[in-house]
Amino acid sequence: MLFDTHMHTTFSTDSKMKIQEAIAKGQELNLGITITEHMDLGYPQSNAFIFDVAEYLATYDKFRSDNVLLGIEIGMRNDCLQDNRYLVDEANLDFVIGSIHVIDNIDIYHESFYRTHTKQQVYYRYFEAMQECMRCYDFIDSLGHIDYIARYARFNDPEIYYTEFAEQIDEVLKVAAEKGKALEINTRRITDSRSVDLLMPIYKRFAELGGKLATVGSDAHKPQDIGRRINTAMDIAADCGLKVVYFKNRQPNYVKI
Repeated sequence: MLFDTHMHTTFSTDSKMKIQEAIAKGQELNLGITITEHMDLGYPQSNAFIFDVAEYLATYDKFRSDNVLLGIEIGMRNDCLQDNRYLVDEANLDFVIGSIHVIDNIDIYHESFYRTHTKQQVYYRYFEAMQECMRCYDFIDSLGHIDYIARYARFNDPEIYYTEFAEQIDEVLKVAAEKGKALEINTRRITDSRSVDLLMPIYKRFAELGGKLATVGSDAHKPQDIGRRINTAMDIAADCGLKVVYFKNRQPNYVKI
């Protein structure tokens, strides 16, 4: 079964989707789902993007099945490394995404992150932080949305061009490949052929550097977004020579269609 491995329900600060809605949409699409609630320890805004993991797992345990898995999306930052490691070690999770949301204690979403720097400076710092975290966050399963910054960057052209940042991107991909981590193909920004063309060099390079696994996820916060453009993500993986997997009990399972 094909899995959408990235979505958020009511335990995430920015989502109102109920797990029952997510399950119903997955059943409608004949799609497995993995819930991956946001956990950003040390987030600049008090009590935002954190939740009680034990309560989450206890509340959703009755919904758990072969087709409904429970994971988490960890906001990676060096000053929270040990707390994040302890959290993951203690929780009975199926899947752990590692993502970069906050750099130098500023949420990438906010305009202030871009105010006094050029695009090149900001993106260099983004990939530098990602590389630093990937070296020490050996307890994640997949690197989330490598193109996340392009969602919110306040530049006339926020897109990531591999040739422009090849050296920095390669350092991230090398670490992920060396550690046997999957690279997520996040479908939120896959909207047309140009968006695919911009992402393809990154995933091809990951395979060239020894990367083997990809996860696919919609990053849905609403039921209607579950499964969006998953087939396009599958095509990207196939074209780049990557095997699509989902994780259950922290172990990769190959997707069979």
